[in-house]
Amino acid sequence: MNLVWWSIEVRDGATPARQWRDAWSRSLLEAAVTHGAHDFIWQAEPFGVVLELGFAETGDWDRFRSLPAVTAAVDAVDPTSIYVYPGRGGGAGAGLPRRSPRPIVEDAAPLPVSPAFILVARLP
Repeated sequence: MNLVWWSIEVRDGATPARQWRDAWSRSLLEAAVTHGAHDFIWQAEPFGVVLELGFAETGDWDRFRSLPAVTAAVDAVDPTSIYVYPGRGGGAGAGLPRRSPRPIVEDAAPLPVSPAFILVARLP
């Protein structure tokens, strides 16, 4: 079964994200399981916590997200410290470090240059 994953990422702010997880975990997981979540996992990261939820259908996520318990949990966090997005969270996509762009080689074609604008003045 292919699951549609969503993540709720809470970063440490004025209060530690772990305190938010301890306060809201039970109601979030109950709401998720009763509204179609087939899998879930809490991850503790150096920056805070991530709740990953796997739903069978996108509509299940929409119903879950509109529940009063979920809205209250999301509203309990400083808006600059919470991220809700599709896909797995945390460092799931960071298998390799990012690399800077390769330098331009000597014998490469030159970059295109737009022609200079020519202004022609007419005298009366």
